[in-house]
Amino acid sequence: MPNDPAELFSAARDDADRTIDLRRRLHRHPEIGLQLPQTQATVLDALAELPIEVTTGKSLSSVVGVLRGGRPGPTYLLRADMDALQVFEDSDLPFASEIPGAMHACGHDTHVAMLLGAARLLAERRDLLAGQVVLMFQPGEEGQHGARYMLEEGLLDVVPEAPVSGAFAVHTISNMPSGTINVRPGPMMAAADQWRMTVRGRGGHASMPHSAADPIPVAAEIVLALQSMVTRRVDVFDPAVVTVAHITAGSRDNVIPETAFLEGTIRTLSAERRRDVVEAVQRVATHVAAAHEMTVTWEHIAGYPVTVNDVGVAAQVLDTAARLLGEQQARLMPAPVMGAEDFSYLLERVPGAMAFLGACPPGVEPAGAPANHSNLVVFDEEALPAGVALYAQMALDALR
Repeated sequence: MPNDPAELFSAARDDADRTIDLRRRLHRHPEIGLQLPQTQATVLDALAELPIEVTTGKSLSSVVGVLRGGRPGPTYLLRADMDALQVFEDSDLPFASEIPGAMHACGHDTHVAMLLGAARLLAERRDLLAGQVVLMFQPGEEGQHGARYMLEEGLLDVVPEAPVSGAFAVHTISNMPSGTINVRPGPMMAAADQWRMTVRGRGGHASMPHSAADPIPVAAEIVLALQSMVTRRVDVFDPAVVTVAHITAGSRDNVIPETAFLEGTIRTLSAERRRDVVEAVQRVATHVAAAHEMTVTWEHIAGYPVTVNDVGVAAQVLDTAARLLGEQQARLMPAPVMGAEDFSYLLERVPGAMAFLGACPPGVEPAGAPANHSNLVVFDEEALPAGVALYAQMALDALR
């Protein structure tokens, strides 16, 4: 069987009903976090039909499959995340979530279905592979660092004689044109950090603020100072986002509270900017509070690193997408996305890339489509064969 992109895409389309059926079964039964027993069982059942060596995680319900090619060679990894979000679905789809408060609102159900579809295509073409394909099915992408746990459990060394030397992932996006492949070299997605702070003053009667130390106006001043810090201290060509997303203070109208609580996020596109902005948020808050004779208790919770695509692999993705789907479907992204991804942990270790698969539903303008993480998000299932074929072709090209 020749390595023909047109034939591969045709095979992915011929298998679309099976891919879509699996996606819908996963969508009806979303699971959250690091332990996804039902999702894991579905993946294991699908892999059992194929000549793939399977192992499962120890600390999380991950699945790792190894497909060995017809000849020895390097090892290439394809990744799909499996977990859902804590969202009540309002999409009105006939296969909507049956689990209240859980929804595949980020398309991870499509990722699993596409990677399993690619596994079937690759198993049929294993004689074309000089090396091994590792299939990574990962829980806990939505903030639980699932990829990091899988790395700690030895993911890259699952083939001891040929450790993983490259990696690729597809992510469906509802507000990009359906069937397009969108990628860029360098920073693709941002680092995400969480911060919390408590401004401590001195409580008192609301009618006598001079005898208290009111933390509420100081908290408000910190919010404004942080916005000025970003616009006046951060290089626009190495940007940052600092958002204050939660403020809590006080209990009733005639009491000045002792404390005010704030928390939010920091998004950056380089390790240097990340470090500088984390330090700056703490410094600004501490000094603003000190100017009013108050103190700040500060906590920084490190999130995912910057997702950095290898320059050569990103170019390969564009070339592969053009050969599979046509030049018009391969699109170079002009700017990164400020969301975060724990595929970044793998890209710190091996060269690779993540690409976005546009899946805007028919009849909807991409700019107006409910975005990933929305309770109303809908993904165009007609785009899934493009993702299946792209997964498979990237592995075939890596292991010629």
